[in-house]
Amino acid sequence: MPEENQWDCDLFAIEFRQAKEDRTFDHALTFLCMTHSAQLSQLIQNELPSLIALRHDLHSHPEIGLCEKRTSQVIQRELLAAGIDFQSGLGGGTGVLAHLPGVGEKSIGLRADIDALPIIEETGLAYASQNPGFMHACGHDGHTTILIGVARVLAKLTAISPLPRPVTLLFQPAEENLGGATRMIDDGCLTGRLGPSISEIYGLHCWPWLPVNSIGVRNGPLLASTDYFSITVHGCGSHAAWPHLSHDPIIAMAAIITALQTIVSRNTDPSDAVVVSVCVATAGHAFNVIPQDGTLEGTIRTLNGQVRANTIKRIEEIANHAAKMHGCTANVKISSGCPPTINHPTATDTVRRAAQQISAVRLVEVENPFMGGEDFAFYGKEIPASFFLLGIQDPTLPSMPALHHPSFDFNDQAIATGIEAFCRVALLQS
Repeated sequence: MPEENQWDCDLFAIEFRQAKEDRTFDHALTFLCMTHSAQLSQLIQNELPSLIALRHDLHSHPEIGLCEKRTSQVIQRELLAAGIDFQSGLGGGTGVLAHLPGVGEKSIGLRADIDALPIIEETGLAYASQNPGFMHACGHDGHTTILIGVARVLAKLTAISPLPRPVTLLFQPAEENLGGATRMIDDGCLTGRLGPSISEIYGLHCWPWLPVNSIGVRNGPLLASTDYFSITVHGCGSHAAWPHLSHDPIIAMAAIITALQTIVSRNTDPSDAVVVSVCVATAGHAFNVIPQDGTLEGTIRTLNGQVRANTIKRIEEIANHAAKMHGCTANVKISSGCPPTINHPTATDTVRRAAQQISAVRLVEVENPFMGGEDFAFYGKEIPASFFLLGIQDPTLPSMPALHHPSFDFNDQAIATGIEAFCRVALLQS
């Protein structure tokens, strides 16, 4: 920060503390927030052309979790250019933590995920992936661009007057099932590694089922837990012409696949949401040989801990008994993913208030949770958190490709809304 701006910040901080002692703190804070708010939209518009170009560059160079070296370097370059303090090498090596000081004592956290997916891109875009086999199919290029835009805009606002609260920006790697959030937490990113400890945190995700210029919010569970299961069935192989000499693992696997669906239909209260999906079935190598072994893999999605525990218990019971019924044995492995994404009501009200300040934005109350998952949930287990949905669907088109589809692309029209929503959350009185 330039020396004269730092002097202004120090002077304002002294006056701000005096105002607090004189019981005019709320008035001073309100005036400060209004001062920044008046500058916000124009500052965002000024940044948009270069941010769109930046988003296209990130889209052209996707990197999967814990390998986001170029992406991390781009983020660091942008923060350096904006004059923002940051630390790199976090969250497994590629995460970046940035901080902008403010006059309050509590820091607010804003998070973006930066990793791509192992998907072959089929968009045909001029800025399509240049890294074969990888693409930004989940919009993380857009999320990263938005948070860089937030950094630029908030840095410019600090040159006008200090921010009402310190703001910490988390550029998180490895959201796609590689523990990026827990790695950032373990590295102290919430607890004062750079600036004050974060007292509340916010994240967003682009949402192709909401029109652009809309923001979706929901108190309580928004997204599900994401657990992985693997069932290895051991049988006795034989020539396919003599099946009576075998204990066929494929027959046992078929019985397990069918029976697993009774967890949803017969073992779970209909008012509770649960998904058990078998997505991989592997067995055999020859058309005329009954194999010795086979493997099933899939995912479990639930919205609360008790349903999650019951579902895991029933998977183990069903697999073991169905396999035994066919003369086989089963080995079940469960790997825990992320917990449900639970939105804190007070933090979510902050998002509502911020969205209502954006004239062109429609606030959408999300009625039911979705069974997708997000490792942002781990932050919510530590501090109050709210995760909101950023509409990206072009209303002039009948639909757009879903998340994780090889034809998906983030909608640049949503960048300004995402930046303004984050900025207004940061500028609101706590």
